[in-house]
Amino acid sequence: MHTPAPTAPAHARPRAVHWLTTAAATAAVIAGAALLQPAAATASPDTAAAAQARPAPDAQAATYPLECRGGAPRVVNRATGDLDGDGHLETVAVVRCDAGIGTPPSGVYVLTSPHRVVATLLDPGDGENVTEIAVAEGAVAATLLGYSSDAVARCCPDRMQKVKWQWRNGKFTRSATPDARGV
Repeated sequence: MHTPAPTAPAHARPRAVHWLTTAAATAAVIAGAALLQPAAATASPDTAAAAQARPAPDAQAATYPLECRGGAPRVVNRATGDLDGDGHLETVAVVRCDAGIGTPPSGVYVLTSPHRVVATLLDPGDGENVTEIAVAEGAVAATLLGYSSDAVARCCPDRMQKVKWQWRNGKFTRSATPDARGV
């Protein structure tokens, strides 16, 4: 005896209305996802990126603790680097009074943002001139020209010293490098 194949119930047979309903539901889900996207991701920068993002203080914009008679303080050299390891750049400025003749003594100052003097590495009252300055590996290196006594003419320094300042225990420590010598 032959039995007819079972027929699917009427609700299980696909019709055009089923396809249209499925397409409309899929389109609604896609449109909803496009409208309800998550906010843009933000990441906090690491220390090195933060140092690059914030520029070093501008040596020309700072006010220095230097009194010049009849002239204004003048920045003659500068160097930048991260001196205290906080990920932010500091500026080291060599400043002296602007004079009509001669070379007045130099002051060396450390600046942090915003253009604020936070340390004096070399006071102009010490009577020395700075010929070179650099920042490397968290230290300030400089070449100083000075005088061995008051009898030496101010035109002709007779001492040269290479020094280094390094941030240690909350302050800058000065040390001389081995090649200090007379000029």
